[in-house]
Amino acid sequence: MIQGVLFDLDGTLADTAPDLGGALNDLLSRYDKAPLPQPMLRPLASSGARGMILQGFGLTPSDPYFEELRDEYLECYAARLVRDSVLFPGVENLLDSLERMGLPWGIVTNKFKRFAEPLVALMPPLDRAACLVCGDTYARPKPYPDPLIGAAELIHLPVAHLLYVGDDERDMVAAEAAGMKGVVARYGYLGNGAPPEAWPAHHHIDDPEGLLSILNP
Repeated sequence: MIQGVLFDLDGTLADTAPDLGGALNDLLSRYDKAPLPQPMLRPLASSGARGMILQGFGLTPSDPYFEELRDEYLECYAARLVRDSVLFPGVENLLDSLERMGLPWGIVTNKFKRFAEPLVALMPPLDRAACLVCGDTYARPKPYPDPLIGAAELIHLPVAHLLYVGDDERDMVAAEAAGMKGVVARYGYLGNGAPPEAWPAHHHIDDPEGLLSILNP
């Protein structure tokens, strides 16, 4: 029996791609580079700064100027954290429904605390989450299971009775390693690696409210 639900943040609860991509274009403008179209950047949103810097500047973490550009990118992102970001349609109703059903829900994201906490606070009803586990809460973020196991402990529920909903392969890898049932949010960013069908997931949903049919078969 499912007793609670954990969610990824970017690409699952909140459509943050416009600001993540916008921050890259703000940074590109500093270097007199042309902006990149949002459709090109959208699949990279779940990859965070690393994916954006690679797309915009062709640099990886092993390159000498990567850290400098990453810090500049994060500065640009902090300046526009929720300028264009919105909840995905149906998220608010889903969360209201979970609460009416008496199912606690929480957020487990690889977004660092300094961005995740203010974003969640500025996007009700995300501020009602029973827990918020960030990318720097534990030494090992997703795809390691540590954050999911930690979230289960915070809401006092066994991992086997939790669902984890996410839009990236590492979300499903982390869920499997933690002993949770993974649910792919197919409406999210999905990355540019293996297709969702190849991920170790138990369910797939095409919109947030599709989760309710899993909880009420």
